[in-house]
Amino acid sequence: GGYNPEGAIKWIDEVEIIFEAMGCTEESKTTLGTYVLREEANVWWRNVKLRIGADGIAIV
Repeated sequence: GGYNPEGAIKWIDEVEIIFEAMGCTEESKTTLGTYVLREEANVWWRNVKLRIGADGIAIV
């Protein structure tokens, strides 16, 4: 996707709700937040690779 500030704010709000429901400490928030962001990055990268051909050429 592209730049979507509203989507980013919504995502942060949803993560904060999850942290609150789980009773996370600030340290736990850092650990869990890092994991969630890493997983989001992995999903993004897998999607990018699917759109790029074997020769590194974007498939349109």
